[in-house]
Amino acid sequence: MATYIVRRLFQGIIVLLAVSMICFFLFRFTGDPVLMLAGKYATQEEREQVRQAYGLDRPMHEQYLRFISGALRGDFGRSYVSQIDALDMILERFPATFELALVAISISFTLGVGLGVIVSIRPNGAVSRAIMAGSLFGISIPTFLIGILLVMGFSVYLNLLPPFGRGDTVQVGFWRTGLLTVSGWQHIILPALTLSGYQLAVLLRLTRAGMRETLSEEYIKTAWAKGLSPAKVILKHALRNVMIPVVTITGLSFGELIAFSIVTETIFQWPGMGNLLLTSIFETDQPIIVTYIMLAAFIILSINILVDLLYAVLNPRIRYE
Repeated sequence: MATYIVRRLFQGIIVLLAVSMICFFLFRFTGDPVLMLAGKYATQEEREQVRQAYGLDRPMHEQYLRFISGALRGDFGRSYVSQIDALDMILERFPATFELALVAISISFTLGVGLGVIVSIRPNGAVSRAIMAGSLFGISIPTFLIGILLVMGFSVYLNLLPPFGRGDTVQVGFWRTGLLTVSGWQHIILPALTLSGYQLAVLLRLTRAGMRETLSEEYIKTAWAKGLSPAKVILKHALRNVMIPVVTITGLSFGELIAFSIVTETIFQWPGMGNLLLTSIFETDQPIIVTYIMLAAFIILSINILVDLLYAVLNPRIRYE
């Protein structure tokens, strides 16, 4: 197990280096940051002074090595627009995005697996057919349209939930959370439902397919023949063997929700990392964009390693040599 973890960490470091190199060199060719730093009406002399101050007059490989050296110390540079540390700006928004993704993936996992089990037990029932038809909407309808429909239904017409914002928050140590206030929960429901729609449908259909196959296995028939209770046969014997692919997709989806919830955050004006990234793209704020992508890659790699380790918990026969 220890050897496997070390190997995966080494692979993760290589991936992060590759991502940093691609981001750094790619965004260097998207525009001259000196124009942003010096201002539109700066003279040529003022631009050269800015270029020297930020080390932008050095060769590209020296700039990259300087960037990597700073990144290892947690210094990803300062925002070109606000002149605030790029990592601090992103980490300030991280709790909002993480909580939104956590609530969304919890909804997707709970309802997706639960409804998938129900549908697999009675696949030809009217309720099962209605659930499967509903899952097609979750897969087919774009996220932004789901968000707009939810806002129209629950905020405009029914006036039950707020249409935008995060609500009241509470500072707990370094973490600012909205999950400890009523207002915070009211504000997070609609964006979480919007963000969970596609993943819920995927997990539902994946659970249904796995359960249908597993319930036809001989060991399940033997369990029924022994007189075991339905709950024990379905939940302990059948569902446990289906959970490995479900956990895999859930882990990957969770990483994607944290890193790429830009559309949902924009619709609901959620003060998370996605909103910051979109603003930075419009302003060509390269330090923020590169830092965001690096952090997103780190989060996804970390979740993938945790998911791999969960395999051994779900199935004791799995061993990592």
